[in-house]
Amino acid sequence: MAGRINADDIQSVKERSSIEDVVRDHVTLRPGGVGSLKGLCPFHDEKTPSFTVRPAVGAYHCFGCGEGGDVISFVQKVEHLTFSESVERLAAKIGMELRYDEGGGPREGGIGRRSRLIEAHRVAEEFYAASLVDRPDARPARDFIRDRGFNRVIAEQFGMGFAPRGGEDLTRHLREKGFSEDEMVTAGLSGRGSRGLYDRFRGRLVWPIRDVTGDTVGFGARRLLDDDRIAAKYLNTSETPIYKKSLVLYGLDVAKKSIAADRQAVVVEGYTDVMAAHLSGVTGAVATCGTAFGIDHIKILRRIMRDEADGAPAKVIFTFDGDAAGQKAAMKAFGEDQRWASQSFVAVAPDGMDPCDLRLARGDEAVKALVEDAVPMFEFAVRTTMKRFDLETPEGRVQAMRAVAPIINSIRDSSLRPEYMRSVAGMLGLEVEQVLSEVQRAGRIKAREGADGGSGSGPGSGTARPGERVPASTDDVPEPNAHEGGFALPPPNLRDPVVNNERQLLQALLQYPTRFTTETIDAIPPVAFTAPAHAAIFDGVRTVAGRASQLSTAGWAAAVTDAAPLAVRGLLAELSVAPLPTRVDATTGLPPQRYLESLVIGVHDSGLSRQIADETAAIRRLQNSPEPDQEALRARSRRLIELEMNRARLRDRLTS
Repeated sequence: MAGRINADDIQSVKERSSIEDVVRDHVTLRPGGVGSLKGLCPFHDEKTPSFTVRPAVGAYHCFGCGEGGDVISFVQKVEHLTFSESVERLAAKIGMELRYDEGGGPREGGIGRRSRLIEAHRVAEEFYAASLVDRPDARPARDFIRDRGFNRVIAEQFGMGFAPRGGEDLTRHLREKGFSEDEMVTAGLSGRGSRGLYDRFRGRLVWPIRDVTGDTVGFGARRLLDDDRIAAKYLNTSETPIYKKSLVLYGLDVAKKSIAADRQAVVVEGYTDVMAAHLSGVTGAVATCGTAFGIDHIKILRRIMRDEADGAPAKVIFTFDGDAAGQKAAMKAFGEDQRWASQSFVAVAPDGMDPCDLRLARGDEAVKALVEDAVPMFEFAVRTTMKRFDLETPEGRVQAMRAVAPIINSIRDSSLRPEYMRSVAGMLGLEVEQVLSEVQRAGRIKAREGADGGSGSGPGSGTARPGERVPASTDDVPEPNAHEGGFALPPPNLRDPVVNNERQLLQALLQYPTRFTTETIDAIPPVAFTAPAHAAIFDGVRTVAGRASQLSTAGWAAAVTDAAPLAVRGLLAELSVAPLPTRVDATTGLPPQRYLESLVIGVHDSGLSRQIADETAAIRRLQNSPEPDQEALRARSRRLIELEMNRARLRDRLTS
């Protein structure tokens, strides 16, 4: 049996793994204040960044959905791995060999299921690539590559390969490399028939499909031979534990830097189109893998492009064939356009050529020109819709006007609508007032549908979709609850200034532990915290306070997390990254020491005030009793005077 990963190794993986680098594989981050980074959350759909990372603390938190944790939990959640698989993945990334508590050394195999499936794909990719070069029966594949204007160097650059026709060549190779039959089938590399295992791809040109981090998770395979018994031109890996076609874009691993830098993505239709675009200098090109461009693809690109409603819009350019199928695909993309704040464009090449054919016929500059000359998605949608009608007849023109009116009404930027109405009026030979009237009518119909519960819950309506949280106001501070994966204890009431002060002190203790001495922490009584969740977190702080000087900030936050109850770990992750409401020195990255002292004093003061109120109430009860206990009364009075003097000294410190 495989043992558990050594606890010291888990801690070492946490400290040595850069949470910033790991998160950047999935989210484009930008500065969010001193020591903080912000981006669009990968765990829920949003248009304004609420996902925060504090690299020094080694933690992340989303103030929109409440997800938070350390680098291990991020990998675990974003890549749907077990805890052990996440640790192993991070360890492999930093080149660290893990120890396991049972057995004394690295366990046999040493990696979890996901890592095994990834490794099987890496071996398969190498096998296919070698087969493309070495095998005589790969000539049709080499001819195809050459006919598309590519060469061996380019094929190697994109990892292209050839799946032999034999039927068991890859399966035999994987078995020799130590992979089990179940692993080969689960990975989608082999199928299981009545005679045993067989290769999933046979006699085809193959492309490796990589996830955003660069790991190969599947393959796309093109038909080459007339006697191929499978008629489909393209085959893709069936969905597996590591490959979900709706969550993958071909070429994204190499395009993401360009997409993030230029805030522009180019969506093409095929693998060779991605290759042609990149070779032509359009380095933000990606393609779907055997499925239509959909909502999940939008979410992926949005996170990378920082697609925000309140900033300069990003740009997504779709290239489609000029035929009916291409126009249908473009209109489907138009239907999803309102799901993001980017500006969408459509590029259709002359004669309906795709980017690969265009590069082959007219060169790299023609591909770049295709992208540069893209027209706005709305304009393309309007023109495509109008083509369905006979504009030579009055009836056809009126029908076309009614068909395009909802499109104009749906333009997100209302300042563009008058210009589109003038353009449509000119195309149809109608008065602008006629078009305006029809657009207004379309708006009223849409409003009624929304009021009736029809389309009113769509994007931009302000109504939450299932599972989406809408704050009561922009002033509300998100407070995770048990339903959102937060804590089971009552959420702290942050409208209470005392509770808010407690929160800020805990933030400071978690984010800047070196600014507090052990004596300072020990001097704060646990009863000083009024919110049960805050008190539980402070118990964790007190437990490990003596180790603060021996740990990095990330190590300290991890130690507190381990010491705190499981019920408050969601809140703890939030406090580890939440910005403090004070200026932070840009040089030192530290808040003012005076501010930190005021937080400590404030919590002490609140605790003393509650004790004073308790003693005052007790004295009144004694005084009003039929036979007052004078000794008890004197003791209570002395205690009250002592507490009031302590509070006065505290307040003197705050004002001095």
